[in-house]
Amino acid sequence: MSFTHQQNVDSTEALSPGTDFHIANSAVVGPVNSQSSLQDAKILMVDDEMINLDLLTNYLKAGGYHDLATTTDSTQVLQLVRMRRPDLVLLDLMMPGMDGFNILEQIRSDEELKDIPVIILTASHHREAKLLALDLGVDEFLAKPVDPSELLLRLRNTLTARAAHDQLSNYSARLEQEVQQRTSQLEAARLEAMYCLARAAEFRDDDTGHHVVRVGRYVAIIATALGFDSQRVDLLEQAAQLHDVGKIGIPDSILLKPGKLAESEFDLMKQHCSFGKHIILPLTDNELDGSNRGVHAGGLVGSPIMETAAVIAETHHERWDGTGYPFGFKGEQIPIEGRITAVADVYDALSSPRPYKPAYSEEQCLSILEEGRGSHFDPLVLDAFLANMEEVRAIQREFADAALPVDA
Repeated sequence: MSFTHQQNVDSTEALSPGTDFHIANSAVVGPVNSQSSLQDAKILMVDDEMINLDLLTNYLKAGGYHDLATTTDSTQVLQLVRMRRPDLVLLDLMMPGMDGFNILEQIRSDEELKDIPVIILTASHHREAKLLALDLGVDEFLAKPVDPSELLLRLRNTLTARAAHDQLSNYSARLEQEVQQRTSQLEAARLEAMYCLARAAEFRDDDTGHHVVRVGRYVAIIATALGFDSQRVDLLEQAAQLHDVGKIGIPDSILLKPGKLAESEFDLMKQHCSFGKHIILPLTDNELDGSNRGVHAGGLVGSPIMETAAVIAETHHERWDGTGYPFGFKGEQIPIEGRITAVADVYDALSSPRPYKPAYSEEQCLSILEEGRGSHFDPLVLDAFLANMEEVRAIQREFADAALPVDA
């Protein structure tokens, strides 16, 4: 608790006419030093007898407290607490209009006010009254007539405890903020590393690397149209950018060959799916040396986004009719992540220039996709893509590739 105050305003204007409310020697605006912080606390005193408030005011002034406010109108206490936000309330129990129990209960039930310390001052010696006040969350309970020395000691102890509570809360809030900031930094670094890895593979046959971005965006369009939640859509968009990372393991002579691949060359090309999975997923214990094996055995596994990326890398060339690779999965045997990426990847490959071909027109691309309905592509996934062509065109414009030179 800093007890650093805002400029005091004339709060009486907001209260009901006739309200008996007084502010004595309000604190100077500005930060306070550690030695005087307790004396700079804002204290609100509530009692239906003005003589009692005068006594309390004198006691507290003698103890060095100077930001003091009093009221005899119990019905205005909640309004005063909300306006002044006191650091402590001295509250009488037995008052007309609204007794101290009701006031205490309302303070404790208000999310913004519930932590304000309350000390009860009462002439009642009934055990039940004390138990009820304690049950409602009172911090201290003093009997009238109040001993000035005891009052000041309990006031100091209560304010000190509140300050410690506030300090701990502020520390926890700072820690949480720092953790969130660090988490955001790590997330940004992870995404940047993923994108760099995806671009490294894509630069093998795409001078711009925009292909991976467009495929990710197309995957997000399809996933959204299929009803996936926003968190999963974001995950799929990022993971899909690694779909062709396995190309790193394919020789240039095959990857950049302008003509049709020989059967043996195509067999090697197919291996980019398994290469991609092994690049993305963590190493197994057999692949790790002795110094790192314990880390892996202790439960370090791939993150959800990397696990999804591995699934996509391995299955985005499967076909709906079972004639794809590497497993020959058919229909819904193919993970939905692979089925979605298949549509996005093929469309972008068709609509983008490559060293071995020009970009096809949109009409040609859509015609080829339709020919693959039910054979190459999951019809529902294809429909989700085709229903959102305006978004697809916007992404093509935003991440357009430069035209590749034509060989003489």
